[in-house]
Amino acid sequence: MRVLVTGHNGYIGCSLLPLLQQAGHEVVGLDNYLYETCTFGPDVPDVPSLRKDVRDVELGDLEGFDAVIHLAAISNDPVGDLNPDATYSINHRASTRLAKLAKEAGVERFLFSSSCSLYGAAGDDILDESASFNPVTPYGESKLLVENDLRELADDDFSPTYLRNATAYGLSARLRGDLVVNNLTGYAVTTGQVLLKSDGSSWRPLVHIEDISRAFVAILEAPRELVHNEPFNVGRTEENYKIRDVATIVGEVVPGSTVTFADGASPDIRNYRVNCDKIMETLPAFQPVWTVRKSVEELYAAYVANGLELDDFLSRRFMRIKHVRELQEEGVLDDSLRRLEASVA
Repeated sequence: MRVLVTGHNGYIGCSLLPLLQQAGHEVVGLDNYLYETCTFGPDVPDVPSLRKDVRDVELGDLEGFDAVIHLAAISNDPVGDLNPDATYSINHRASTRLAKLAKEAGVERFLFSSSCSLYGAAGDDILDESASFNPVTPYGESKLLVENDLRELADDDFSPTYLRNATAYGLSARLRGDLVVNNLTGYAVTTGQVLLKSDGSSWRPLVHIEDISRAFVAILEAPRELVHNEPFNVGRTEENYKIRDVATIVGEVVPGSTVTFADGASPDIRNYRVNCDKIMETLPAFQPVWTVRKSVEELYAAYVANGLELDDFLSRRFMRIKHVRELQEEGVLDDSLRRLEASVA
């Protein structure tokens, strides 16, 4: 297939592109390259691409594609809370507009990178795809709004699928240090402390970005009738953890590290765990291979090999909110997260 991947130069995109290419698909990217200086570890995949804000996509950009994989978004709660209207503009309104244009351009498949965060504050129940929603952040709510809009577009000619990804972790050429597994491991390596910023009591489903990428490939290649207008929780049911249990794993993997709590650590209202059986039962080709412990071992080895130090780990290279704020201070981004000049400092 000829596939357009939005956000291809980001955290998940750098993992997804090689798998799509290995599977024989022709891949084109679309990205505003907001994080092009935030590089770590493996090489960034190189594909033909459009340097464009997803809010500015035109009909002609989408013509000739069999499928769109839509990753581009404001990717975490701190950045989302910085300007909630910008989050809704990018994550919701631009995503819906993209899908409408894709449908008009004759694109048959639209794979939307949704999130289990739309379940929000859900208690201790294990939730499948039929569960009710209770998002507690603009990020989570924006994902729900897009799913609702895409259902209205679904028909015989346009087939959307909703991948509700669990909380991501793992190495990437665009490594994020603000995700819980990556973050706890980074603190452990650079300080000897597995630093919990909450009381660690909340549940969270966790999934490696390579397994998220495998899910996209499996759904892209699946018979239409199996995935048309369907949501899928992406992860492994057994990989639901309380955050304090993740910290314990990190403490066991990183030599000499101990679990500690930040001053004022309190419960996190984001609390949910999910059942991911549906995707594996529907698509036997999707076989996730990662666990949190295996990834902590991977991260530990990579951090040590690259000589990671605390100042670097806490810098804009790994912390999305710090990168965005510094770009605003430098006059590269405005309050709506639009570029004010062509290049990133």
